[in-house]
Amino acid sequence: MKVIGYVRVSTEEQASQGVSLAAQEEKIRQYASLYDLELVDVIHDPGASAKSLKRPGLQQALSLLEAGQAEGLVIAKLDRLTRSVADWSSLIAGYFSKHSLLSVSDQIDTRTAAGRLVLNVLVSCAQWEREAIGERTKTALQYKKSQGVKLGGPSLGESEEELETLRFVKELRGQGLTLTAITAKLNAEGYKTKRGGKWYPGTVKYLLDKIIPFRLVEVAA
Repeated sequence: MKVIGYVRVSTEEQASQGVSLAAQEEKIRQYASLYDLELVDVIHDPGASAKSLKRPGLQQALSLLEAGQAEGLVIAKLDRLTRSVADWSSLIAGYFSKHSLLSVSDQIDTRTAAGRLVLNVLVSCAQWEREAIGERTKTALQYKKSQGVKLGGPSLGESEEELETLRFVKELRGQGLTLTAITAKLNAEGYKTKRGGKWYPGTVKYLLDKIIPFRLVEVAA
């Protein structure tokens, strides 16, 4: 079977160093060799966030599938495509109902019934987790309010889009980026603050110190 490989990293630092891209590509090449797949091409999306499906490399890969130049797409891990439940639904309905999706680390091959089942279960679990986090957040805030805690105005993280912003900030910080670098990345990729404005290092620091530990850790516990 002919397949297209797709690799992505989210920061310019990773893109310039090329380490993560190379590691993903090597996994894909080894996988293709092991399972006797004809790897037509490996398409890169350097410095591209998973926030949107409108990435040059991804659109090129999907176009090749639609043009019949390959029958499947191979990725190193599912989150290289997207972390959004809505985007997963769109990809499955628009592309992977007709073409195969193979994920190396997740051991998913949608050519089989078992592979399709696992993919759908993972997407459903991700949706459940997001909804459950939202419910627990609401309960926690209501409890704090009942105890007389002044909550102030609404903070980032009350919608799926805002939670995606928090996850992105946490991911960038985990990669060792400075507050200034994270700020530049958020502004460059169109992420907005709660009020729709620009980001500043102080705002990012507040998220990391006060918001992210509550929204992404305590609430999910």
